[in-house]
Amino acid sequence: MLEVFNRVALTIRPDTDNPFLQGCYQPNDIEYTATSDTLQVIGEIPKDLFGIYIRNTHNQVHEPIGMYHPFDGDGMLHAMFFHDGKVEYRNRFVRTTGFFAEQGAGRSLWPGLTAPDRYQRRGWGSIGAMKDNAGTDVIAHGGRLLASMSQCSEPYRLDPVTLETFGPDAEWGPAIMPHGISSHFKTDPETGEMMFFNYGEDAPYMNYGVVDPDNRLVHYVPIDLPGCRWPHDMAITKNYAVLHDLPMFFDPEKLAQGRHRLRFYRDIPSRFGIIPRRGRSEDIRWFEGTPCYILHLANGYEDGDEVVMDGCISLDPTPPAPTNSPDRYARMLALLDKHNTRTRMHRWRFNLKTGQTHEEFLDDEVTEFPIVSNDFVGRPYRYSYNALFKPGAWLMTGVKRFDLVGGGEARYDYGEGRFGSEAQIGRRVGATAEDDGYLLTFVTDLTANRSECLVLNAADIAAGPVARIVLPHRISVGTHACWVEGDRIRGERIRGA
Repeated sequence: MLEVFNRVALTIRPDTDNPFLQGCYQPNDIEYTATSDTLQVIGEIPKDLFGIYIRNTHNQVHEPIGMYHPFDGDGMLHAMFFHDGKVEYRNRFVRTTGFFAEQGAGRSLWPGLTAPDRYQRRGWGSIGAMKDNAGTDVIAHGGRLLASMSQCSEPYRLDPVTLETFGPDAEWGPAIMPHGISSHFKTDPETGEMMFFNYGEDAPYMNYGVVDPDNRLVHYVPIDLPGCRWPHDMAITKNYAVLHDLPMFFDPEKLAQGRHRLRFYRDIPSRFGIIPRRGRSEDIRWFEGTPCYILHLANGYEDGDEVVMDGCISLDPTPPAPTNSPDRYARMLALLDKHNTRTRMHRWRFNLKTGQTHEEFLDDEVTEFPIVSNDFVGRPYRYSYNALFKPGAWLMTGVKRFDLVGGGEARYDYGEGRFGSEAQIGRRVGATAEDDGYLLTFVTDLTANRSECLVLNAADIAAGPVARIVLPHRISVGTHACWVEGDRIRGERIRGA
């Protein structure tokens, strides 16, 4: 079966010069439902792969207000449901309040990241002026998907199989507004609890919360920071969460004038707050580290007296744009180009006994978007799978596997003119080893003018895909993804602490 579920009318000017609205980023206007009998499969879909691979995407619908940033577009989920050697594909918009409002108006009503000062109506997010697009992150928790944007938004719930939007979470969503929830919330695979944070421009500048496996908000506390910050990720371990206070944030003087200008303060140390799972602001132990910015973490875990956090660090997150470039998008690309910001795998060790921080680079190659198996989140682990990037562009060209215990690495490059998105690990049914399963990602092929879902052996990614599933349309490249195990589709499986 191949069904057109819905079409939307795109109002973006066909002659746009914005590179993030064309090519790999060209928005989709059709929502499809497709089953195995109508999808071309190159290779064979593994019969022991049971679950759903879901990727979020910023999919702009209307001509933007101001300069479009690739984090501004409406959320669109693309999902592959694997079961019994078969697969179903769906893509659906996250139908937020902002999406419905702009559909009714037939035009953009909110500006994006580059022009928040041009807002004319109440908005969402930490700035309070943007549309809630729910287009950054997506995970499964409590039998539903949860989608949000990185600047904090309402927690939108969706059905993991049909991708139907149920709206903002009705159980605990109202309790955290107007701050909402930032992207990169974490689910503990043993307890089924979900940890999250949000942030804003008013004291105390951050909040931290815990939602239990039955979707009840069981902990929500303010976190005192010295000023307005711009965090992006957090880590969890068996007993703790790690919150970030990093020296890249809005210039306070300009912010007092209502202007938003991000700066990197190279003379201010990074701070990392280790808070007990149900702790309060006064329970945090703050550790200082090298001035840096962190977009995405691989994992965190406890090792004796130490809390270990692995992720991708940038020591130069705001490199200057080319001064002689006539391209008005040069500054935006300079900040997005991972080879320009030199983002690399890094490890922090926070010693709870001595209060000391130890840091080390784990690799010198530019990588980002590190992911680990869901079953090892917050626990000691061995493998991280990181995206590789094209120099001078914000495009993922392949994936690199790190063996952080035994050493060594492996990689798979998507090929000329082929660009991927954040991968995920789908472990085999009955898996025992950490890498006993499959690496999944979407790839957009500009040469063949199509998109595919790749299925690789997670233990041997260099061997190439065991299956390539051709989608019914070429999809826009996207950001974050999740894997929903077959036995977690309708609720958390609690293994016990």
